[in-house]
Amino acid sequence: MDMYYFCIFGFFSFAFGACVASFLNVCIWRLPRNESVVRPGSHCPNCNAPIRWYQNVPILSYLALGGKCANCRKPISIRYTIVELLGGILFLMAYLQWAMPAMFRDAPIAAMHPLLNFWMLPTYWLVFAGLILGSFIDLEHFYLPDRVTIGGMLLGVPASVLIPELQLETTWIHALCWSAGGLAFGFFFLWGMGWVFSKLFRKEALGFGDVKLMGAIGAFFGPTAVLFVLIVSSLVGSVVGVALIIRGRAKLGGFTAVPYGPFIAVATLVWMFWGPSLVARYVALFAQ
Repeated sequence: MDMYYFCIFGFFSFAFGACVASFLNVCIWRLPRNESVVRPGSHCPNCNAPIRWYQNVPILSYLALGGKCANCRKPISIRYTIVELLGGILFLMAYLQWAMPAMFRDAPIAAMHPLLNFWMLPTYWLVFAGLILGSFIDLEHFYLPDRVTIGGMLLGVPASVLIPELQLETTWIHALCWSAGGLAFGFFFLWGMGWVFSKLFRKEALGFGDVKLMGAIGAFFGPTAVLFVLIVSSLVGSVVGVALIIRGRAKLGGFTAVPYGPFIAVATLVWMFWGPSLVARYVALFAQ
């Protein structure tokens, strides 16, 4: 790939990811309120003034307006820009993971787990969008929308059949088996864990949305990814829990409601970019 086109497509990937995330901001605000994501158009959440197209350019408009509404001058949450930046960065990282091995075959970065099939790239972008949407709704409203969880379970199996590389396979029949097995394993294993914890602590330990999200992850990436995501998300959750205790927002031995969906999302991102390589290196330790 020529360096010129490498850079052009990289810029497009970031810009496209930021634009997709800008639409996700609309969904994050409106879906929990049962509002249409199409009508009315974008407007200020404070004064309801319409936002012009040139005031709605991802990231740049927020900076140009100083983080304030052009009409009422009230502050606009920085969350919107964070979501747009996150979308742009993730889309760009996926593009680089696909393009780098072809562009720099001798570079150390080429040794990273690559996107083995070009069609994995838009599939990764779709998964990113779902994880961002679900995580930010879960952070604010403590639930994961069915559009993300059930939608992921429904899309993961046919996506794996069409792109066996998602399951690290080369034939559709093997990918179908791993995908269906991953869906069932992710769903029922986490459901069983939630049931056991609820009996032990006599409180709901896991929301059913988390169970469905894990099923969706299994459908897209298989049972190995489910185990990886469970371990990593638990570690991330533990670190966050300790940080909350240190900051006085939670008590040691107490029960503090914390949405688990974002931890699953972070762990899924780790799997998508580095998971298979990390697992292969871990297994190799026992083969020596």
